[in-house]
Amino acid sequence: MPAYRFEALDAAGNSSTGLIEADNAKAARAQLRAQKLVPLEVNAVAAEADKPGNVNLRRKAFNATGLAIWTRQLSGLVTSGLPLERALTALGDEAEDERQRELLAHLRSEVNAGSSFAKALGSAPREFDEIYRAVVAAGEQSGGLGLVLEKLADDLEERQALRSKLIGAALYPIIVSMVAVVIVIFLVTYVVPQVASVFSSSKQTLPFLTVAMLAISAFVRQWGWLVALMMIAGGGLLAFSLRNEAFRERFDAAWLRLPMVGRLARGYNAARFAGTLAMLAGAGVPILKALQAAAETLNNRAMRSDALDALVQVREGAPLASALAGKKRFPGLIAMFARLGEQTGRLPHMLSRAADQLGQEVQRRAMALATILEPLLIVVMGLVVMMIVLAVLMPIIQLNSWVR
Repeated sequence: MPAYRFEALDAAGNSSTGLIEADNAKAARAQLRAQKLVPLEVNAVAAEADKPGNVNLRRKAFNATGLAIWTRQLSGLVTSGLPLERALTALGDEAEDERQRELLAHLRSEVNAGSSFAKALGSAPREFDEIYRAVVAAGEQSGGLGLVLEKLADDLEERQALRSKLIGAALYPIIVSMVAVVIVIFLVTYVVPQVASVFSSSKQTLPFLTVAMLAISAFVRQWGWLVALMMIAGGGLLAFSLRNEAFRERFDAAWLRLPMVGRLARGYNAARFAGTLAMLAGAGVPILKALQAAAETLNNRAMRSDALDALVQVREGAPLASALAGKKRFPGLIAMFARLGEQTGRLPHMLSRAADQLGQEVQRRAMALATILEPLLIVVMGLVVMMIVLAVLMPIIQLNSWVR
């Protein structure tokens, strides 16, 4: 039965809220009246706002980390022999977030009504993507839902760990760059004019560096707002252009050709593709459906296009390794491990190993890039500040020589 969130008044006039299961809203109100409550508001939980085409401004019940933890908890309960409905009830009772309690109540009601767990998850697509639902469906069909949920939790945790490490590696250079830009703008627009104005009234010729810095300062103060506006407009235009699939694919293909960042993007997407394909194939999802779902996880449109082309070749009878070997944007490691997996009959295991190696390589490259960027940014910032300080000090040194 569907779950409904209600607000009602008791005999003393006190307001109370909660969840109730009923066939429809009318039956829910009848149950509340039977409990001597006066219903004020009764709304269906979770499903309606999550349907495609509807706008849902509420936050998601689970973030990436929370979903991995919840999946592992559910796996432990199901593996221990607890029926799915009771496992959902237990997790719902333990949930501290109201949105999570509502979502779990809705899932439990769908399961109680006879729906499969995967179908129940499909009623909340914002919370559970297509890959999550496909893995759960395969686990239900094979009778190993607990084991499949455990593998799914492992994949979610590994994916989140890789993303966190990449963000951590990029965070320090980004912060240093932002601080450097703010400091330079402050020095150029405020400090340099204040100090240099003392010497501009003199009849003596100022050093070239000081003159250049004053010109830059004047330009920034007069036209800085226009430059900032043009940068914002350019960013907005780029964001709008990226909505066009053809332009997005060309942009992503060019991004992959960048010296260092491109290799990181290529490795990250390839690791995610191989890991997702390994998990789906290991759960028993047909290879064509697994390839389709794994391709949809690729953020890079150029690599996604290559993966979909490989899907067409596999559908026509080509081996997976041969189809991927012809796609140069994918690292050759994936094709090599896929070939070994097809030869040994252990395709999911070999793809998982490929994903692990690619993920480790991405981490090493990210850390190496961060290690290079950190001192480089500090040196560049020091040089810029030194130029500004020299622009201020050189007139003072020149004035001392005139006094002597």
